[in-house]
Amino acid sequence: MEGVSSHNGIASPSHNKEHKKRKYVLGPDGKPLKGPDGHRIRVKQEPREQEISSGDAHHTKKHPKVKTEKRHSDVDSTHRNKSVKKEKHGEKRKHSESENGVKDKKKKTDRGDASPTKKVKKEETQEKWKWWEEAGQDKDNTIKWKFLEHKGPVFAPPYEPLPDHVHFKYDGKVMRLQPEAEEVMTFYAKMLEHDYTTKEDFNRNFFGDWRKVMTAEEKAHIKDLGKCNFVAVADYFKMKSEERKARSKEEKQMEKKNNEALIEEYGFCDWDHHKEKIGNFKLEPPGLFRGRGNHPKMGKLKKRLNPEDVIINCSKNSQIPKPPSGHKWKEVRHDNTVTWLVSWTENVQGQNKYIMLNPNSRVKGEKDWQKYETARNLKSKVGKIRENYMRDLKSTEMMVRQRAVALYFIDKLALRAGNEKEDGESADTVGCCSLRCEHIKLHKHLDDKDFVVEFDFLGKDSIRYYNKVPVLKQVFKNLSLFMEDKEGGDDLFDRLNTSTLNKYLNSLMDGLTAKVFRTYNASITLQNQLLELTDPEDENVASRLLSYNRANRAVAILCNHQRAAPKNFSEQMGRMNDKIRKKQDEIQDAKQQVKSAKSDYKHMKTEGKRKLYENKKKRVARLQEQLIKLEVQATDKEENKEIALGTSKLNYLDPRITVAWCKKYEVPVEKVYNKTQRDKFAWAIAMVDETYEF
Repeated sequence: MEGVSSHNGIASPSHNKEHKKRKYVLGPDGKPLKGPDGHRIRVKQEPREQEISSGDAHHTKKHPKVKTEKRHSDVDSTHRNKSVKKEKHGEKRKHSESENGVKDKKKKTDRGDASPTKKVKKEETQEKWKWWEEAGQDKDNTIKWKFLEHKGPVFAPPYEPLPDHVHFKYDGKVMRLQPEAEEVMTFYAKMLEHDYTTKEDFNRNFFGDWRKVMTAEEKAHIKDLGKCNFVAVADYFKMKSEERKARSKEEKQMEKKNNEALIEEYGFCDWDHHKEKIGNFKLEPPGLFRGRGNHPKMGKLKKRLNPEDVIINCSKNSQIPKPPSGHKWKEVRHDNTVTWLVSWTENVQGQNKYIMLNPNSRVKGEKDWQKYETARNLKSKVGKIRENYMRDLKSTEMMVRQRAVALYFIDKLALRAGNEKEDGESADTVGCCSLRCEHIKLHKHLDDKDFVVEFDFLGKDSIRYYNKVPVLKQVFKNLSLFMEDKEGGDDLFDRLNTSTLNKYLNSLMDGLTAKVFRTYNASITLQNQLLELTDPEDENVASRLLSYNRANRAVAILCNHQRAAPKNFSEQMGRMNDKIRKKQDEIQDAKQQVKSAKSDYKHMKTEGKRKLYENKKKRVARLQEQLIKLEVQATDKEENKEIALGTSKLNYLDPRITVAWCKKYEVPVEKVYNKTQRDKFAWAIAMVDETYEF
């Protein structure tokens, strides 16, 4: 095996016999990284049957060298139907069209020094756990696993002090900081050109936490953030970023190999003797808290996590992860009623954080399946529930009236219920139950409509919810009643909270909460919109995808899933419009060629002229199809400018609706769901056909 230089991330084995047999993942200091168990992390070799390298490939007696076929003399052989030959050691090579006449992708001919055959991805060679086929088996829902073993988390790499030539300045003078204070200083320097550093709360919180890690001498000297000069440090990190982007292909490949080795070592666990992928096994590095919108704690220091902060959860009879040398875990638990593998409490908001399984795992998939089944069950009961809250709008009991109005908003507007928060603990975000009087305005007449409620508040993730909605007269009268003798900061629903609302809903249907309404309304909206927008006569896949995205967009608008338009949106649209104009010019030119070819064929009725004429017509049809695709993409992009489709697609829309639509209209599922999403929704793809209805 050839030696690889250590700066590429793999230890060079050139001077050590032991290293000739092994390669290790390297840290920033060029030394092999160690995992929580104290051992060096090895780069795992690919299975022998997948190794086919060019020229000087390594071969053993067990795996003899595969002869390279030369196909210079038989170009036409690539166009003949052949059965796929399976070579002696499992290597497959396709030489021709498949039996159904569909051409394989462009093949490269071998020229003596055969190019490497593309390696089969591990995910494709491993048998998938089709857990949904076991779903009918009786089991205790409180027990999440019977056996759990994993390697624990990977901690953030240690801080590397700045080089001597990179200077932080205070009041115009160079000042060298101790490593702890210097590291926190670099967090701010890296964000120097970000909008956050212009915000008063961010700067105040950062400076306060920065001073807490300073030495007494540093604290006595550095008293004013305005006198700090971070420019040289910021420039240094910009340079490092540019160097990283300019790395050679070989260096990038080496980093990719390192990451793959790390994933293989720590990215999987043994869950009931099935290999399951872990969502994110790397603990978040220290940095500055940002938050959404104008979060009151923005700029505060997110401290470095140590093993002493971490709780491990695994089986008693498993190999318990070993902490890094000289450290110990905060606690080791064996709790099979929870699904997390690792837990800790972050210091900024005091929230519990977890390492859990990947979204494509059984436990996540079953949870999704159950969520959508609960929402689907609501379909048969929602009529009765609506009758109840419509009747309760006139109840003599104030709490019941408030509950009825809240349910009306949650059902009709897909508002979140909202949760109680401690004052000042997070951004001023609210949901339906926590609305204040200042968040709504009542208009008896507005924009030619009667009884209009104007909403204006910050929802989840500090996303503004602004809407003008005409409501029932009784709802309008109740809101006026709720607001009597109250000021702007008073609660609109002062007799109601989320827990009492959900308790009432659960009494109407097992598992029913306010969130289920949101999932139900999102999914039923998608299904209805797909029925309305999809034209069965239009067989163009691009047009059908536009219909799907428009249906998805209707859901995103209902759920208030907004995003800021990309900064370079105008340039993107400009480039797309240029492509459209160019394609239109090509079509005009092609049409002229068709006319010319037709004229030639009329004068000379030869087979050659007929074929030329037919080919020219086919080219026009092909170009027109390409133009339609470009125009659809441009329309889709423009309409999606400020709408985030991903959130609803992954969290609120029953995937079985999408899969059934794809199968009914012959749209490839991969056009709607990418590889990660297809893995997440494998259960839905496997279990439904085009007849499924939500």
